[in-house]
Amino acid sequence: MHNILTKYVKRISVVLAVMYFAGCSASTQAPLQKVESKLKTTNNWLNLDTVKAGKFDTGKMWTFEYPPIDYFKAEYGFAPSQEWLDNVRESALKFANYCSASFVSADGLVLTNHHCARQSVTQVTKEGEDLHATGFNAATLEDERPVPGLYVDQLVLIKDVTDIIQSAIDQAKTSEEKNKNEKNAIAKLQQQFSDSTGLKISVTKLFNGGKYSLYGYKRYNDVRLVFAPEDQAGFFGGDPDNFTYPRYDLDFSLFRVYDEDGNPLKTDRYFKFSKNGASAGEAVFVVGNPGRTNRLNTVSQLEYYRDKQYPRVLDLLDGLVSVYSKYINLHPDQKPKLQDRLFGFSNSQKAYGGMLAGLRDPILMQKKRDFEKTFYNAVMANPKLKDRYGNHWHIIDSLKKEESKIYFELSALSINRFTSPAYFFIAEDLIDLAEEIKLPEDQRREAYRGAELDSTIANIFPENFDKDMNDLLLEMNANFMTKYLGNDYPLVQKMFAGKTGMEAVDYALSNSSVTSPEKIKELASKGSEAILNSDDPFIYFVLNSKTRREELKKKSDELSEQEAVYSQELGKALFEVYGTSIPPDATFTLRISDGVVKGYKYNGTEAPTMTTFFGMYDRYYSFDKQYPWMLPDRYKNPPAEFDLNTPMDFVSTNDIIGGNSGSPVINKNAEIVGVAFDGNIESLPGNFIFTTESNRTVSVHSSAILEALNDLYNAKRLADELREGKIVPVEEAIPNNH
Repeated sequence: MHNILTKYVKRISVVLAVMYFAGCSASTQAPLQKVESKLKTTNNWLNLDTVKAGKFDTGKMWTFEYPPIDYFKAEYGFAPSQEWLDNVRESALKFANYCSASFVSADGLVLTNHHCARQSVTQVTKEGEDLHATGFNAATLEDERPVPGLYVDQLVLIKDVTDIIQSAIDQAKTSEEKNKNEKNAIAKLQQQFSDSTGLKISVTKLFNGGKYSLYGYKRYNDVRLVFAPEDQAGFFGGDPDNFTYPRYDLDFSLFRVYDEDGNPLKTDRYFKFSKNGASAGEAVFVVGNPGRTNRLNTVSQLEYYRDKQYPRVLDLLDGLVSVYSKYINLHPDQKPKLQDRLFGFSNSQKAYGGMLAGLRDPILMQKKRDFEKTFYNAVMANPKLKDRYGNHWHIIDSLKKEESKIYFELSALSINRFTSPAYFFIAEDLIDLAEEIKLPEDQRREAYRGAELDSTIANIFPENFDKDMNDLLLEMNANFMTKYLGNDYPLVQKMFAGKTGMEAVDYALSNSSVTSPEKIKELASKGSEAILNSDDPFIYFVLNSKTRREELKKKSDELSEQEAVYSQELGKALFEVYGTSIPPDATFTLRISDGVVKGYKYNGTEAPTMTTFFGMYDRYYSFDKQYPWMLPDRYKNPPAEFDLNTPMDFVSTNDIIGGNSGSPVINKNAEIVGVAFDGNIESLPGNFIFTTESNRTVSVHSSAILEALNDLYNAKRLADELREGKIVPVEEAIPNNH
């Protein structure tokens, strides 16, 4: 499911980064030579010298300010006009801060994915309803339900502000000053253009800072849910089928934008639906907001991802999947509440697993090295570029090596309220108490004075404390600390005495005073010194990890600041060497990606270009009608006019990533032929490299949308609106003989 990193992963502050050169010396040429030498000796079954970078390894996520018109013309015999590009740009939408969408009628109808609508479906569900199970279909305009807080953004302004920001950066001397000047210049521009235009303004780095674009968005805040299928139809196959193909998902939903007077928005910018939808071999374009890629990063940065960051993130996701799976087994009544969260972890687990596998693929990594070698040689061949940028690869490599030395320790010493058990935060509150009651009462904060003090102590232990969940999280944390710090690390030894799993949990809790309100009250009554000198393992950890954690965090921040400056400089070099012949990395801003509708070889056979509703039923019966391949009731006895031979999902060679969910898939006539909802499992290395052999975008076919609305969901008014591009009055409704 191609959503921008799930909100659950955002909450644990997963930051994408990448790897370091193996055995880099001080010279600027040594990193490349040493890596190549190492590969030849460790992968002698491969002739890596023959592996070269591909033309589109950096992808096809083209910006609207630098569209590759000549390439489109040569590849597809199609040279889009500026009018075509403007219409496409303003017909596309950013859906809140996590998906893509588009206008599909002159009356403000919006098309996106079903999985992008899940939160909205929950928000508009009324008492006694279960819209996730039954789906939602507004029979009339009056039945369309406002979604609180939902908005869509339309890109209406693009301006190159590179010179302004670069001038500010150039006035600084240190890395810290350069980053500060960059942020201040961006903030000033955003405020200036926001005040003068009334638009939502965002300044975005392109090419890692080689260019800067200012984007102005018209925001629509009155967005109403119009249609969403049942969860079982929109996400048929669940997590097992996620990131796979063939697929049988009706993963679409419809919303409508209303104007300030409460009427459906009138717009000239929208995509009409194609009469026939996508066909095999046809050129198609995905227009959406891909979230983030790291294709222009150095090999050193990519190796950091491979060897440090991604393994740690994957360990964390594996742990969270285990915790929530065990908890749901213990408390099956909590499954409805926690299933989406568990899916979020599973989705990210599969995504990071695929990305890490790609980074460990010697062929893919050799392609990255070859690209970097070519880029490096181009810089070194130009005296001006060599003087300015020639040493930057080595500097970035050195910075990533330094960060590699501290990454695991900093990660293991860090606690947060989403992945760490409450015991650590109870300990923090007790330490705060101890520090306050050291002071004369008139110098304490109000919560620690007089009668308020007793209330504060009583509230240290959470009222809704969930022992099972916290014990499972503690087990996960014990395993991580042991793995990344080692049993001999003093804090680990104090916490768990060399034990792992539930034995470690039992040991820590049996020696703790933070496990009940009574124990907390007893310890608090003994005063400040008793708390601060307690043998409690959680209090000990908080007190004795703080200084080291702050020291590591400061070092990490300094390294990141320096890396950002040199990455920005290499971005400028990249733009000077390649110009707009390659696209910048994804930045959750609007892009257009070209491709063709095409199947691929997989699992010893071939994946079909398109699936049909027949395939959904085959999967339903093949898995004995069991979850997650069960079907909603309306599908079990569909009406006779419902054509099971209708194309349902299809694949194409377009370049997408998380954030593209809900992107319109259009043809040369700017007509909707589908809506993108996922990539296949082979697409997951697309975070750092794009290949066309088997990397595919998976989309719902436009014919499936019309067929389902018209003949399965009794939503003929919506099918008519999509065909006509406007609301069709009842008296003018299209005859039901499509």
